[in-house]
Amino acid sequence: MTISKRFIGRTRELSLLKQFTEKQSASLIVIRGRRRIGKSTLIKKFAEPYIFYQFEGLAPTRETTAQMQRNTFAQQLAQQTGLPEVVADDWMKLFQLLWEKSKQERIVILFDEISWMGSKDPEFLSKIKMAWDNLFSQNPRLILIICGSASSWIEQNILSSTGFVGRISHTLTVEELHLNEIKEFWNNPNLSSYEILKVLSIVGGVPKYLEEINPKCSGLIS
Repeated sequence: MTISKRFIGRTRELSLLKQFTEKQSASLIVIRGRRRIGKSTLIKKFAEPYIFYQFEGLAPTRETTAQMQRNTFAQQLAQQTGLPEVVADDWMKLFQLLWEKSKQERIVILFDEISWMGSKDPEFLSKIKMAWDNLFSQNPRLILIICGSASSWIEQNILSSTGFVGRISHTLTVEELHLNEIKEFWNNPNLSSYEILKVLSIVGGVPKYLEEINPKCSGLIS
C-alpha cells in the first residue's frame, strides 16, 4: 500500500471507515487479513486527522506470559500518552488509564495483533468487553479497532462470541491489491499487465512483498 511514502489504493476501505466518524455513537470495528497485507497501514492512514493510539501484542514464544503482554501494553500506553508506566497487574487498570486519555476527543484506538495480546490470559476478552460497555462506548467520538492476522482466532473468540454480540459495528477483511493499484504502486509505465501478472502469480498482491521487488529489474519479470 505504501512505497516511497506514498499511499496507494484502499479507497473503498477508507471511505467505509470514514462513515463511522459521522455516527453519533462509539464504534467497535474488527479488521482482519493475512500478514503483510497492510491492515495497520490502512488504519494509520484513516486515523491521520485524529488522535491515534496504537497497541500491538508481543509476538508469542514459548516463554511469553500474560504478564509480559500486559507489561508491553503498559509501556506503549506510557510512551503514547505521557502517563507514568504502571504496574500492569490487571487489564482493567490499563483500560481505565487509556479511557482517561480518550473520553472526550475524536480518537481512534487500535488493538493490533489481538490474538497475540490476549492468547495467554483467559480473562482478556471479557475485560475488553467490560471496558467497551462501561468506558469506551461512552465517548460517541471514539472508534476502537480490533485487528489481527489470525482470522480463525478472531472468528472464534470475537465474531462468534456471545460476549460481543450486538457490540461490533462492522467487520472488514483487507484483501490483496488489485492489478490497477499495483500498476500505480510500482509507478512504472513500461510494465505491461502481463508482466505484472507474472509477478503476482508468485507473490500475490501483498504490499509488503511488492515493496521488495524492483520493477525496473527486467530479470524479475522476463
